[in-house]
Amino acid sequence: MADVSVGPYDPSMAAKPKNDEHPAVAAVRASAAGKVKVAVSDIDGILRGKYLHRDKFLGAVNDGFGFCDVVFGWDAHDRCYDNAEMTGWQHGFPDAKVRIDLDTARRVPWDNEVPFFLGEFVNPDDSPSPICPRQTLRRVLGRAEKLGVVPMAGMEFEWFNFAETPQSWADKHGVGPSTLTPGMFGYSLLRMADGRHFFNALMDQMEAFRVPIEGLHTETGPGVYEAAISFSEALEAADRAILFKTGTKEVAKGYGIMASFMAKWNQNLPGCSGHIHQSLSDGATNLFHDPSAPHAMSALFESYLAGQIACLLEFAPMFWPTINSYKRLVDGFWAPVKPTWGVDNRTASFRVIAGSPKSTRLETRCPGADVNPYLAMAAVIAAGLHGVEKGLKLTTAPISGNNQGGDDVPRAPRSLLRSTHTFRDSEIARDWLGDTFVDHFAATREWEYRQWQDAVTDWELKRYLEII
Repeated sequence: MADVSVGPYDPSMAAKPKNDEHPAVAAVRASAAGKVKVAVSDIDGILRGKYLHRDKFLGAVNDGFGFCDVVFGWDAHDRCYDNAEMTGWQHGFPDAKVRIDLDTARRVPWDNEVPFFLGEFVNPDDSPSPICPRQTLRRVLGRAEKLGVVPMAGMEFEWFNFAETPQSWADKHGVGPSTLTPGMFGYSLLRMADGRHFFNALMDQMEAFRVPIEGLHTETGPGVYEAAISFSEALEAADRAILFKTGTKEVAKGYGIMASFMAKWNQNLPGCSGHIHQSLSDGATNLFHDPSAPHAMSALFESYLAGQIACLLEFAPMFWPTINSYKRLVDGFWAPVKPTWGVDNRTASFRVIAGSPKSTRLETRCPGADVNPYLAMAAVIAAGLHGVEKGLKLTTAPISGNNQGGDDVPRAPRSLLRSTHTFRDSEIARDWLGDTFVDHFAATREWEYRQWQDAVTDWELKRYLEII
């Protein structure tokens, strides 16, 4: 990863340096643990990590540690990109510098209470890496700070659970996974009982992991659950979201379950969402709430929502990052397919929740469960704050029922390649995320599309092998 930053180095965009007197460091030093687990997010939102000997960790507290920059140079299956400029064979895949964020300190309940920390990539001069997902969100939040607002957020995920292990799945050659439970049975106490031990472990162990779950229930579909993660400041919310996805997979393994956050695993079943709830605060007050305004929406809330409506399609690959993401965007299957808004309307892309002064918020419902939480969070906040900066106003009325708007309302693309080209050409995306990130992320999505384009699928075999 080259020594490149987005514009002049602004210390406010980076985490303030910590020293070895931080309480989390003192706790590690005082504990009996001989090792520490650390992790960073790759482009796809997969946590890549390792154990560090305690002495190695203590030595990295101030100066960071080296981590091969290939995590930004390969895909989810460790195949190296051939079209990336920031990292690749041409650079020799050197170590990049990772700074440990000591404020992310946790212990992993299902891994013998080992101390755990998240990190983020920086350049050798400690300036933020322009392609690190966590740093990308930090850049957006730094701009929010200059606007005098604090983005608050919470994510909720739907995901399917299968009575499979990685080996049993490999033995089936990727066909016909067995769902944990049968049938379409949302909000089912009966189906919760079928997976009682796993269900309780998720609630209890995630709480101990500092990823508090507000609600957990079965969704409509065989073996599908939904969890809402407690609201917090946006960076913490993204940390909780990525830790929830990885943690759920790890906890599930202990019960012989394979948890999947794939957006759409079966053509005939609903897909899996990754809804993002948001509001803006001044540090004490919810700035979205105005009891005297229609729907209790402040003028700031209106501009924020107008920004998301205007920018949805320009940030699309950050909401729908995989080939499979677009299989979820089917009319009549719960996932909204147009940039519409409504008041407490779950068929809209943007659901305005006009609640109390504390609970008034926006729910962005279009992302799938396959998102990288840092990038999806960066996209929704950037789009909203673009509307705030420009003073945008709502130009459409809230939809009612399942009315997705007229023919003049653009529909979500059905192709990762098409949405990637729109993103790559977006001046708004480049303004908020930086040219380097946009070019790199677009290249990774083009690579992803090419992998699918070259694949021969079972659909093709079933359709053509005999008949053609």
